Amino acid sequence: MSHAEPSPALLTAADREAPRPRRRLSPATAARIALIPATVITVVCFYAFIAWTFVISLTRSRLLPVYDFVGFDQYRRLFANARWWTAMENLAIHGTLFIVGCTLAGYALAILIDRGVRAESVFRTIFMLPLSMSFIVTGVIWQWLLNPTFGIQDAVRDLGWTDFVFNWIVRQDRAIYTLAIAGVWQQVGLCMALFLAGLRGIDPNIWKATRVDGIPTWRVYLHIITPMLRPVFFTVVVLLAALVMKAFDLVVALTGGGPGFASDLPARFVVDHILNRQELGLGAAGAFMMLCTIAAVIAPYLYVELRKSRGGR
Repeated sequence: MSHAEPSPALLTAADREAPRPRRRLSPATAARIALIPATVITVVCFYAFIAWTFVISLTRSRLLPVYDFVGFDQYRRLFANARWWTAMENLAIHGTLFIVGCTLAGYALAILIDRGVRAESVFRTIFMLPLSMSFIVTGVIWQWLLNPTFGIQDAVRDLGWTDFVFNWIVRQDRAIYTLAIAGVWQQVGLCMALFLAGLRGIDPNIWKATRVDGIPTWRVYLHIITPMLRPVFFTVVVLLAALVMKAFDLVVALTGGGPGFASDLPARFVVDHILNRQELGLGAAGAFMMLCTIAAVIAPYLYVELRKSRGGR
């Protein structure tokens, strides 16, 4: 026997005035709604401008955008430009030295600090201090240090080594290496902090087990700890690769791209052609090729790491 619902006439005033329970959003729905502003900003400020840059690279734009399409003429001009290939070669040298140097030095420093050195906070502060400076300040500091007249070379000669030579900043075959030195000096603290956080997250029981088995410490780091830190290595490489591709202020402050174009990088090439040479279309083509370059370098590594993190083979 079913119970009929009471008619509105039989409901009391309290029943009619009782508030209805509000429907609450699920955590997943609330999270999606909260991400909408960030998603819109990312799409507009990142992907939309990438598309606009590619469109401009297909035009004959100079000082201002002109939607007079010329196909891939700007890319043909770009690939025929000797300065562009010099900048790309410098990018390969600087990027390799910068990423490898920061990764190895940061990992080594993190291991040394994790081993329980005294005054750990002091060392962490010292290594992190350069990170608080901009690339402009870093470039100016290292420009002073590398100046043959009053920098490191002059200081060492004053100590008695009169034949000491360290004039890389004024040599065309060595100037690109000075960018890597200054870049590693500034960013090694960030890498150290990331690796140190990863090392502090290792289960202490692993170390106890290796001591019981008598495994040497260097083998533990090489064969056990380092593979466990693969996500940290992935993060470090991606962050450093992004810094390499957009390196502009460090070049301007340290070497100015010289001597000649010996230390020029693609980012400076693009900015110079857009602002100084009024070649907006050519600069846009260079910028889009920079994006393709970093995608070609990072995408395979990203694919491999994501497959490993998901347990793929």
